[in-house]
Amino acid sequence: MLTVDYRKLGVQPGDRLLDLGCGFGRHAYQAARLGAQVVAFDAGADEVRQVLDTFGAMADAGELDTVKSRFGSVQGDALRLPFADGSFDRVIASEVLEHIPEDETAMAELTRVLRPGGSMAVTVPRCGPEFVNWAISDEYHNVPGGHVRIYRHTELSRRLEATGLTEIGSHHAHGLHSPYWWLRCLVGPSKDDHPAVAAYHRLLAWDIIKAPKVTRYTERVLNPLIGKSLVVYLNKPVVDRYRPYDAMVSTISRFDVEPSESAPVAASVAASASGPMTAVEIEAGVGA
Repeated sequence: MLTVDYRKLGVQPGDRLLDLGCGFGRHAYQAARLGAQVVAFDAGADEVRQVLDTFGAMADAGELDTVKSRFGSVQGDALRLPFADGSFDRVIASEVLEHIPEDETAMAELTRVLRPGGSMAVTVPRCGPEFVNWAISDEYHNVPGGHVRIYRHTELSRRLEATGLTEIGSHHAHGLHSPYWWLRCLVGPSKDDHPAVAAYHRLLAWDIIKAPKVTRYTERVLNPLIGKSLVVYLNKPVVDRYRPYDAMVSTISRFDVEPSESAPVAASVAASASGPMTAVEIEAGVGA
């Protein structure tokens, strides 16, 4: 079950893609199938390990092009991503920001590792259906690692654009899932075995596996009205980057220093700008 539309995100074979908060990998797997070079990133060790194992199983089954594709999983902190600036062509952060107290720091990190001209997809619970969940049940969100905020579209866009991104589109997804969560909140979010909840879950599983026309059409109708997820697409504009080396050379030239004297300074600046590894330098399994 995918929330992000890869055509709107612009994923192409060979793209370096970061899936932040990958969970058990649904978006990472599809990106790898499309030929992207994928880094699945999560705070949970179990999730990271399972995603890497699944990548390996997919490769063994011939689902992935092991010659052209590169994929791996990394465990870490969304507030301190271990990647150089501009490491990725595409970034996905699906259903994760609502869990992070310092969300603006995480947003800034996502923008930092996205290259100029790259694109990002961010998904969060839609405010309307989410308000209903919170109103019905405190247990739904008042748990360790649960949702700490409800985003309105305007507020989410404002925070993301404050990091230097530009919103280019949005839509809603998973209209069939909002009533399912309302039902769960009514009977108790932890009561997975309730007959009504179990029956609805079977319906959703049938829809995901079989994708029958009746449920696909119903969801397309429901998405604009009660779609559970808000999906926002953004670009990072291409701008002339301020380069310390150019500034240094310009300053040196004003004092008429001979080229032979400025060369060691230039070499030192270049060496200090090397920074951490980029995404494509991360081998499969690093951090797993």
